Amino acid sequence: MKTTLSENPETDSADDELPEMELTDGDILDAMQHIPGYLDITTEDFRTIYHLAHHHAVRRLFGKVRAENLMRAGIEPLLPDMPLDQAAMALVRSGYKALPVVDAAGSVIGMLTETDFLRRLKVNTFLELLLSMLDGAFEFRHRCHETLVSEAMTSPVITVARDAGFEEIVRAFHRHDGRSIPVVDGAGRLLGLLLRKDFFSANHLEALW
Repeated sequence: MKTTLSENPETDSADDELPEMELTDGDILDAMQHIPGYLDITTEDFRTIYHLAHHHAVRRLFGKVRAENLMRAGIEPLLPDMPLDQAAMALVRSGYKALPVVDAAGSVIGMLTETDFLRRLKVNTFLELLLSMLDGAFEFRHRCHETLVSEAMTSPVITVARDAGFEEIVRAFHRHDGRSIPVVDGAGRLLGLLLRKDFFSANHLEALW
């Protein structure tokens, strides 16, 4: 009795986060017509082979990816009791769009981003802020030197472990719109910062997102 591949796929690829292109029966039948000779295979068999091949390729290409190999180390974090004006200067010096906030033990408790500053200023973009400042009626009322980082930071924060692999990192980036994710040790202490652009560039994923 003939057994189709779909009855026993033998794969644990349900967690694959690199999206597969969905194949319709029309796609498969058209492809099969371009293969010389007779194929004793159903469209479901073809689809299962494609799924298994995709799973294998993802494991082959990205199986060795680890957050600690891609992160930027030596990050100077912010402290929760730091005034926002000092935090702003620290952000500018760092060259990043966001910095982790850590407690006295070095554990990550939040992220302070440029968006957090805009939110405090009640605008959505820096261009909107610029236009507001050009308005003669604009009055800069927010007192950054009197506001602490803990009042403006985003918390709780999404982090990844140092040994996080490709799929876990992708899931983390899908969970928020930020450009970076703190990398932490087993106790939640900051080790580095993983930038979305570094992750995409290292894995040649720019065209997929």
